[in-house]
Amino acid sequence: MSATSEPVAVRPGIAERLSRMIQLETVSAELDRRGPRAFEDFVTLLAELYPFIHQHLELERITDFGLLFRWPGSTGTNNPVVLMAHYDVVPVDPTDPWSFPPFEGRIADGSVYGRGTLDDKGPLIVTLEAVENLLAAGFTPPRDVYISLGGNEETFGNAAQTIAETLHGRGMVPWLVLDEGGAVVDAPLPFVAGTAAMVGVGEKGIATLRLTARGDGGHASAPPTLTAVGRIARAVNRLTPRTFPARTPRAIARMLGLFADGTPQPARTLLRVLATAKPLTAQVFATLGGEPAALVRTTIAATMQEGGTAPNVLPSQASATLNVRIALGSTVAATVRRVRRRIHDPLVTVEVVEGSEPSPESPTDNAQFALIAEAVAASHPAARTVPYVMMAATDSRHFHRFAPAVYRFAPLAMSSAQRAAIHGVDESVEIAELERGELFHRTLLQRLQ
Repeated sequence: MSATSEPVAVRPGIAERLSRMIQLETVSAELDRRGPRAFEDFVTLLAELYPFIHQHLELERITDFGLLFRWPGSTGTNNPVVLMAHYDVVPVDPTDPWSFPPFEGRIADGSVYGRGTLDDKGPLIVTLEAVENLLAAGFTPPRDVYISLGGNEETFGNAAQTIAETLHGRGMVPWLVLDEGGAVVDAPLPFVAGTAAMVGVGEKGIATLRLTARGDGGHASAPPTLTAVGRIARAVNRLTPRTFPARTPRAIARMLGLFADGTPQPARTLLRVLATAKPLTAQVFATLGGEPAALVRTTIAATMQEGGTAPNVLPSQASATLNVRIALGSTVAATVRRVRRRIHDPLVTVEVVEGSEPSPESPTDNAQFALIAEAVAASHPAARTVPYVMMAATDSRHFHRFAPAVYRFAPLAMSSAQRAAIHGVDESVEIAELERGELFHRTLLQRLQ
């Protein structure tokens, strides 16, 4: 069937299918305690819920937690489309006050509630729904389509990395890679009104650093001037938000220019100035703080501290763990050098526990980005499609080394409260948004060239 085939109706029961996915507690961080049973049950559930996919697509298990489906295109190509998602979720704190049990998959008030509804089983299911519906209608894409599903994204596991390496080793250069990331949001910036589909064209790097200091142990009744704990505390205090310079990525300038086109005066003039004056934009965003500041600079946050064995004993060693999100254009090595200079203490060691480099920026003036915008126009017609920089890490980072067009976008409208619930409490997705997400992916696949 051609790419201009008539749209098909969404199968009823998408909420019930997502609910069943949520009920499987695929918590990758708790694999050692829970075991892989829920993950295998999830694979079995997919075969039950999506019979056409399992009948017509080739399924390959890549590691224990990587699923790679191949949908052969009509022409055959080494430049396929890769649609990505992950089916593992983060843990739930049992003391958190959820309105409904987090793994019940409750359907209420037009939404599905539960851990993973937004991150990332909701975006996963709308992809599968679109493919299943198109297969039912007899549609064949013009080029190969791969569906890459990872089961250990939340623990930075190797499923997606191995899938990317496998395709690269087979000579594949994906024409388009699309993973989770931005969403459809209202008022995307403090001075921008309206609805926008925020498509991540680049992804900040991520590093975990450990600061360690040693000192003389002993009784706490006669402490030295600077203990190991005090030395670590001083080091953390020196790492202020101004540790790293603010710079405006190309994607942010492009985003502001697109926002200006649909914004009334006087904000339109401000946006156009910011779109062209990158140094000014960097300073404005840095001053705004929060998400705007994180778009233009490397961020650093102390997340864990250790030291001491008793309340009246000086520890001989103390440490702090830092979570660093590295701005586009920088590197892990450059980040570590700046941290050491800022700490300015040779008795504090800085260790890279793990690190992943920032991605390059994918272009916005190509057919791939235009296709994403076409699909957004079908699913969310009021939204402007604009690029931005992802601050979180996704599985797609393993593709950007050899794929020129990697984008990060979940085609679901998310309020600020919903975005805050990701990895938090009362995560939920509206059923109507699941249907729009299916339409996005169906449109994207139908309009492939």
